[in-house]
Amino acid sequence: MEIFNSMTRRKEEFVPIEPGKLKMYACGPTVYNLIHVGNARPIILFDVFRRYMEYRGYEVTFVQNFTDVDDKIIKRANEEGLTSQQVAEKYIEEYFTDAKGLGVRPATIHPKATETMDEIIDLVQTLVEKGYAYPVPSGDVYYRTLKFKGYGKLSHQPIEDLLSGARIDVNDEKENPLDFALWKAAKPGEPYWESPWGKGRPGWHIECSAMNRKYLGKTIDIHCGGEDLQFPHHENEIAQSEAANDAPFAHYWMHNGFLNIDNKKMSKSLGNFFTVRDAAAAYGYEPIRFFMLSAHYRTPLNYSAESLQQAQAALDRLYTARENLTFLAQNGADGEPTEAEQAVLNQADDFRQRFDAAMDDDFNTADAVSVLFEVVRAANKAVGPDQKPTKAGAEALLKLVLEFTDVLGLLYGKEEESLDDKVEALIAQRQEARKNKNWAEADRIRDELKAMGITLMDTKQGVQWKKD
Repeated sequence: MEIFNSMTRRKEEFVPIEPGKLKMYACGPTVYNLIHVGNARPIILFDVFRRYMEYRGYEVTFVQNFTDVDDKIIKRANEEGLTSQQVAEKYIEEYFTDAKGLGVRPATIHPKATETMDEIIDLVQTLVEKGYAYPVPSGDVYYRTLKFKGYGKLSHQPIEDLLSGARIDVNDEKENPLDFALWKAAKPGEPYWESPWGKGRPGWHIECSAMNRKYLGKTIDIHCGGEDLQFPHHENEIAQSEAANDAPFAHYWMHNGFLNIDNKKMSKSLGNFFTVRDAAAAYGYEPIRFFMLSAHYRTPLNYSAESLQQAQAALDRLYTARENLTFLAQNGADGEPTEAEQAVLNQADDFRQRFDAAMDDDFNTADAVSVLFEVVRAANKAVGPDQKPTKAGAEALLKLVLEFTDVLGLLYGKEEESLDDKVEALIAQRQEARKNKNWAEADRIRDELKAMGITLMDTKQGVQWKKD
């Protein structure tokens, strides 16, 4: 398997630190609002990456944090008349609602900044003792950026360029404009924790370094997140962690590309800012997930109403195939798979190899989805109306389709449907009417079921149905 490593800017063979195990960290949301569709892209993509690695036999430890103390949270708390903790808890719960809707499984561990305070303070203290950080009279603690010789190696920006673009504040206590806060002195009315430098709270960057070290160790396999986090957030994480731990921070860095809205950058000022909740209300959650997998994770992706409608149409084809194969697995002919069914099953290993090859090539979900639809088309043809499908063949084809959709985390939006006793009785009555050539009664029952949202399809294997 090859991964494009943002650090080296080339594809590299993935070699885990420990054979058969994967330690992976993703930067999670700052919980002061509902997540937006741009947030959804890395959340979905790295959920699929985790699923795929587990499918390939890896034992994955996946850590995704919550930033639950921050200026934005404090501002929202003041606006809503709540405490910062209440705001954070509210939006963590909302995050899980959206994540579940998107088919995203909970991480192995979801640490919070407020629950990692001892480790954060300890890490800042280590950096102070080693000369990489310095406290100032106000109670803030800053990282001495120029002391870390590798600063800029992830974003590939020379120190000179970073300095020229840095904001200079004449009232700043920093030694250098590039220095960044590890610890912030508490302002009146803000939440705070006791520390060697007085009452305060952590800067944004330090929490991820502390959580990585606590839950995954000094060196991890993969650190991932959005492209916008490369600088300064991930650059600062590297500086903090490697200076404190005297060890490489992460062997591989994965960053997904930006999400644009109708070919424009998402922005509240442009009026094109959409939360996942907004998009799901209009199109459903699962089309959002499918849409995010339709392009390579490193490429920019353009979100539009049309793109989500296309995603829904593609999902409908997958659901129809699943429902048809499920029906035939119960109602098809007895005996061994037909020649047509067996021909597709004989290609199963080839389909798997091509699916795996796509995912092994820097996690190319777009090509993997294409393989999935090849499998579906072949399966549909093998059990088509001109064939005589078998239970065994349909069941084996269904298993093959679901093998790929499970890795991609698809077909979770509609559970396998079941009929209640009344509907089953009506279908049985209609079948009896047809048997007795009472066509008027059969049509009446069909119309009654249609009014209940049930569409019937008469096939050689019996009556199929679906909910409208």
